[in-house]
Amino acid sequence: MKFIDEARIFLKAGDGGDGCVSFRREKFIPRGGPNGGDGGRGGHVIFKADASLATLLDFRYRKHFKAPKGGHGQGSDCNGRSGEDLLIRVPPGTLIKEVETGEILAELNKSGQSQVIAKGGRGGLGNMNFATSTNQAPRRFEKGSPGEERWVDLELKLLADVGLIGFPNAGKSTLLSVISKARPKIADYPFTTKTPVLGVVQYGEKSFTVADLPGLIEGASGGAGLGFKFLRHIEKTRAFLHLIDIADPSQPDPFEAYRAIRDELKQYNPLFLKRPELIVLTKVDRPEIKGQIKVVSNAFKVKGKVVVAISSATNEGLQDLLKMTAGLIQQSR
Repeated sequence: MKFIDEARIFLKAGDGGDGCVSFRREKFIPRGGPNGGDGGRGGHVIFKADASLATLLDFRYRKHFKAPKGGHGQGSDCNGRSGEDLLIRVPPGTLIKEVETGEILAELNKSGQSQVIAKGGRGGLGNMNFATSTNQAPRRFEKGSPGEERWVDLELKLLADVGLIGFPNAGKSTLLSVISKARPKIADYPFTTKTPVLGVVQYGEKSFTVADLPGLIEGASGGAGLGFKFLRHIEKTRAFLHLIDIADPSQPDPFEAYRAIRDELKQYNPLFLKRPELIVLTKVDRPEIKGQIKVVSNAFKVKGKVVVAISSATNEGLQDLLKMTAGLIQQSR
């Protein structure tokens, strides 16, 4: 499942209805008083988190949203009908920010959570509100006030049990394609994964979601590479699988690769370092690294890290990985 994780849309709440100028006109009552009703409130624009949605794809094709106006007041003390609220459904994990100011208007993390983002205009008062002892036939009324309008940015922060982290080409996309039915793009060059991909993994009677996230590089916390996109998404994952390719010529020292990723996580949000994690040594089916696997594993274990060695090509170690991941998720909950 590929994610559309950003959108910019325009919102216009409904204008309030105008108040009415009217007078009571009945037989035998030649000078009836004012009975002009008030205008109705304009419709609000309301966002609501809906767990049945997973992307912001709908907003790629529709950019403008407008709530109905309030009805005008009428005679016989009849107030105008309020405009119907416009309900916009978004996936849980959606952040709503005003474009002009950058202000965060809402963060809808739980299904069912809702927030008014643009308020409908107030209905105007009819002339029945302006009668006084000295002015018993007022012709004064109020027009309805305009509804709020604004451009907003929507950002979807991925909600997943486990995030796959590591340098580009560490094997994240291949692993996800093997353990789930997700089909991320896989190729042997950096940044194959440019948007998050989510897969559902079944392990016995349990299931959990795993997110293949854009590869991280040094300097990501300062915006390098796909840094901000990556780091924004991992905020909502419960635990990490830290993938390390110990035969990657661009990262000859596995410990340095691990340290570099951890440093970027810390600079963006120190709380990331407290998330449960597994060290996953990938692509261990290659003959040239057989002698290194045990040495590297033991070195990580000495530092108190939990390590599993796998090959997505041969399925080596995958059952151990799933078992350990299920336990990791249970710990994080």
